[in-house]
Amino acid sequence: MIEYIFMIVTVLGAIIALMQRDLLKAAILTGIPGVGLALLYQYLQAPDVALTQAIVGSAIIPVFFALAVYRTRRVEE
Repeated sequence: MIEYIFMIVTVLGAIIALMQRDLLKAAILTGIPGVGLALLYQYLQAPDVALTQAIVGSAIIPVFFALAVYRTRRVEE
């Protein structure tokens, strides 16, 4: 039953990230599906995959996306 909650959190987190108009906010919100997947992997007793997903999917990827958005912003006059 709890695996369905993790799946719903993952899907809703991805939808929320897609619906954002601000690119920086969307880049930060891409970490929510990563956390949901990491929790799901941990529940499925795959701790090595869960740890990798937690590090990469919920920390490194959103930071790189946020840095890319921040570095490519145009200055409005």
